Amino acid sequence: MTLAAAIRSGDVTLLPGKRDEDWRWTDLRGLLRTLPGPSDEETAPLAPGPFGALGDSEIAIVNGRIRDGAASLTVGAGKRCVVRLRFVATSSESRHEARMTINVHAGAELTLLESHEGQAHGYVTAATLDLRLADGARMERIVVAEDGEGAVNVACASAVLAPNSKFAQTILTDGARRQRLETCLDHPGGGAEVRLDGIYVLKGQRHADLTTVVEHAGPDGSTLQLTKGVVDGQARGVFQGRIVVAEGADRTDARMGHHALILSERAEVDAKPELEIYADDVACGHGNTVGALDAEALFYARQRGMPEPVARALLTEAFLGEVVDRIGHEGAREAARAWVARRLEAAA
Repeated sequence: MTLAAAIRSGDVTLLPGKRDEDWRWTDLRGLLRTLPGPSDEETAPLAPGPFGALGDSEIAIVNGRIRDGAASLTVGAGKRCVVRLRFVATSSESRHEARMTINVHAGAELTLLESHEGQAHGYVTAATLDLRLADGARMERIVVAEDGEGAVNVACASAVLAPNSKFAQTILTDGARRQRLETCLDHPGGGAEVRLDGIYVLKGQRHADLTTVVEHAGPDGSTLQLTKGVVDGQARGVFQGRIVVAEGADRTDARMGHHALILSERAEVDAKPELEIYADDVACGHGNTVGALDAEALFYARQRGMPEPVARALLTEAFLGEVVDRIGHEGAREAARAWVARRLEAAA
């Protein structure tokens, strides 16, 4: 059961719901009693997205239709490129889905600047990405999700890595009515390296679900994961991270951290970090904290004459900055830093 299947058929019984353990905090079946009609085609020019003119080229998918580029992207052996991939929704009270396949060949390097842009209200959308990295390939995926407040969006990325490949990801989102950004990785070991990071800044009644699954199948692989979130108002943040280390995947190094700040009594964070380890010679661990701003740090900032709203914003920005600083692409890192600052300013 998936949102994409429900969108294609119009059958709400195909929606995942809270009886599915992995969806119990992001119930779509209970939310969507009916599905809206198909999205209209959009022909008007697009304004620049959150990454502006960064990169070498752009692929734009508007209301589920490819406008610029193709439904697949291949980076040839030894090549390097930076590509903007934009999923744009401009049709209100409608539904659509989109699919994209990306292949990064041996020794190639791709920086993917991906955005989910809501320029309408009440839309229901699903995006599916199929990512494949060959031996020695490198990919950094930076995702900015800016859905409309009344939107429902599920974006699923599945990545298959080869030995000696490197995959890095950072997701930044301010949520939607319901939003789930899911990443599933097949990790072969063999010197392959993975970094999975995320930031969510939620206010009002927005909802964001960051779910990841990494399956280590072979020895000598690493996964480092750090997700941080801030929730205010009646917002709800969900983090689900699962790392599976198969039998024989010795010398795996897998570390996961999730840390969230709750700024309102009515806000909520649900976190479920999991390690499933079937090998003996591994170094694995996870940490999870959910709490308020450091009262002592806030006190000292106010003692130095800083107004409380400013102090809170600076401390929160510093809290999230650890994730932003790990982004490798300089231009994307600065765009992410500006995105965080705008979201915190809007939430103040």
